[in-house]
Amino acid sequence: MLEKTSKIWMDGKLVGWDEAKVHVLTHSLHYGLTVFEGIRCYKTHKGPAIFRLPEHVKRLFGSAHIFQMEVPYSEEQISKAILQTVKANRISECYIRPIIYLGYGVMGLYAKNSPVNVSIALWPWGAYLGDKGLREGIRLKTSSFVRGHVNSNMSMAKVGGYYVNSQLAKSEAVACGYEEALLLDTEGYVSEASGANVFMVRNGILKTTPLTSILEGITRNTILDLATDMGLKVREERFTRDEVYIADEAFLTGTAAEITPIRELDGRTIGAGKPGKMTKALQEAFFSVVKGKARKYSRWLTSVK
Repeated sequence: MLEKTSKIWMDGKLVGWDEAKVHVLTHSLHYGLTVFEGIRCYKTHKGPAIFRLPEHVKRLFGSAHIFQMEVPYSEEQISKAILQTVKANRISECYIRPIIYLGYGVMGLYAKNSPVNVSIALWPWGAYLGDKGLREGIRLKTSSFVRGHVNSNMSMAKVGGYYVNSQLAKSEAVACGYEEALLLDTEGYVSEASGANVFMVRNGILKTTPLTSILEGITRNTILDLATDMGLKVREERFTRDEVYIADEAFLTGTAAEITPIRELDGRTIGAGKPGKMTKALQEAFFSVVKGKARKYSRWLTSVK
C-alpha cells in the first residue's frame, strides 16, 4: 500500500489525499490516454532537492504534445506546482507523480473535446526493486511479450496505456521467480525492462539501446553524461540478449529503479554474478549527485525552498 501524504495538487488547488477523486466516466480511465512522469526528490545537506525537474517537466509536455493534448498550464506553472506540492507535504524525500489526463465530459475514441486535467501526487518510496537489489543485483527474465513497434507506440512519449505491455511482462517474470522482465523489440534486439532502461558492459565498453524502441530515460541520459565525464567508453547501439548473457556487467536505470545491477538473465549469471566495477562506480557517482554531494552537477538539483 502507498504511504499517504497530506496534499495532492489537482488543477490548481491543493486538496486532501482522500478527496483527490475523479468521475468513473473520466475518459482516460476507459481508454488509457494519460501522460505522466516519475520524479524523485532527495534529501541533501541543503534540504530537499528535486532531481532534474526541468527535464522531467519538458518530457511531460513533450508527451502531451505528441498526443495533441492541450495542457492548460505552462511548463513553468507545473514546475512551480510540483515544488508547491512537495512543500505542502513537508517531506524531505519522495517520489513525485505529475499526470495529465482526459477528464469527464465526453466518451468515444475521438477525444479532442475532452477536458484536459492535471494532477500532482507524491509519496515516500524507497528502492523500487529493493535495497538488496541495489546492493547485490536482481534476476531478469526475457519476456514472451514484445515491446511495441515504433509505428504502433510512439516511444518518445511516456503514456499510461503503454504500461499494460509492461504489466504483462512484469507479472510473467515475477510468476516465474524473477524480479524483473527484459523486453525485446519487434526485431529481437534488447529494448528495455518493464519500466527502466538497460545498460551492459562488455570488454570495457558501456552499451545501451539507442533511441529506437525505448523511452528516452532521464536517468539513462544522466548515466551517459557521468560515464563520459569519467572517461569511460560509451556506445549507443543495438545488442541481443545473448550478448547480455556474456556481458561482464549489466544494470538498469530509471527514476524508480535508480541504478540497479543485474546479476542474472534467463538463468545465466552475468559476469561474476554481483555488481561489477563499472556499475558500482556509476552507482556511487549517481547517488553522490542526487544527494547533493557533487558540486559539479548541482545544476541538476532544484532546491525545495
